Amino acid sequence: MNHELYIARRMTLSSERQQVSPSLTVALVGIVLAVVVMILSVAVVMGFKNEIAGKIMNLDAHLRVTNAALGIDDNYATVNGREVLEAIAGDSAFAPMVRSMSLVADKSAILKTDNDFMGIIMRGVDKRYDFSYLQSKIIEGAPPVVSDTATGGQIVISKTVSNRLQLHAGDKVLTYFIDSTVKVRNLMVSGVFETDLEAFDNAYIVGGIDIVQGVNGWNGDTGTQVAVNLKDTRDLDNRGYQLYTLLAQNTVQHESQNLFFVTSTHQNNVAFFAWLDMLDMNVVIILTLMMIVAAFTLISAMLMIVLERIRIIGNFKAMGATNGTIRRIFIYLTGKLILKALIIGNAIGIGLALLQQYAHIVRLDPESYYMPFVPIHLSIPALLMLNVGIIIVSYLTLLGASHIISTIKPTATMRFE
Repeated sequence: MNHELYIARRMTLSSERQQVSPSLTVALVGIVLAVVVMILSVAVVMGFKNEIAGKIMNLDAHLRVTNAALGIDDNYATVNGREVLEAIAGDSAFAPMVRSMSLVADKSAILKTDNDFMGIIMRGVDKRYDFSYLQSKIIEGAPPVVSDTATGGQIVISKTVSNRLQLHAGDKVLTYFIDSTVKVRNLMVSGVFETDLEAFDNAYIVGGIDIVQGVNGWNGDTGTQVAVNLKDTRDLDNRGYQLYTLLAQNTVQHESQNLFFVTSTHQNNVAFFAWLDMLDMNVVIILTLMMIVAAFTLISAMLMIVLERIRIIGNFKAMGATNGTIRRIFIYLTGKLILKALIIGNAIGIGLALLQQYAHIVRLDPESYYMPFVPIHLSIPALLMLNVGIIIVSYLTLLGASHIISTIKPTATMRFE
């Protein structure tokens, strides 16, 4: 049996008067607070990253197929949707990875009411478009009806557009499309959505692709991009290269004149994902600072435990115990404090995280943070790694601090009061 561990189990953190030292209480509280801050930091940052990345992934295509000549003229270089969709559907390796795909046509426009106007981008989508996420964000009305036939000019607008132009579900709005000539469409607002993602809410309205095709004089297979959403969003850049290769081979095989360009969500939203990556650095800084705080607190706790039991150390040495043996005893003894702090800190940290996750107590300004409350994501692997990291750092700290025991002389400790 490990006799150092046995002795440490028989000892308590209380002093000879059986009262816990105020210094140890302060140390316990300090370590608990450090654990709580680390848990909440990781949970909040992971929540932010998952929430914002989820919004972007749902509002923008995972993979976007465009014409390689995009931007040459004001009408955009167009994509033959039938060619792209058939090529994807006919590939036995890539097709099973696809969750949804649709032909999309974007075109700049101006919404005009009697009192105001606003520049936007009209996003026309076909019947294959996945409206599930946008439908979950509808706060008034319903998504537009999109089918093979004419949609009746239905669109959904954001709450931002609704507030500025005073438009609501059921209202009609004049929409001006300006190229070499001005074309006007009287569109009906079928619903109002709110995603809290300013870049989308301030810029886009969504309706049937036949509206944009009619304005540009395109046929039913023509759009500005093909939106491809995958079942698994990991490694999107490699999946994009795989799709690019597939379309290039299809172009050569069918001697097509079309050249396609494939980009991923990460490439199309570099600013957002760069900002999310910066959050990781913030977490690293917070965790480092909290680890340093916990380490100094542990050193103080170890010194206090040693000073309160200096006569016991002298007795151990007088009986022939080595410095290594005594150090291990006090490392095990201080480990009780660490274990207690971890249990309390995890209980409080996870409890506060769950409270925020379900009650949304701490609110945010959606215009600044893209969401109305602080998001939380609790990951069991992340929590386990965090606790293991704390234990390792604590052990290394105690290993260094316990060297003070080797400086204690038995003859001096016998007279220590």
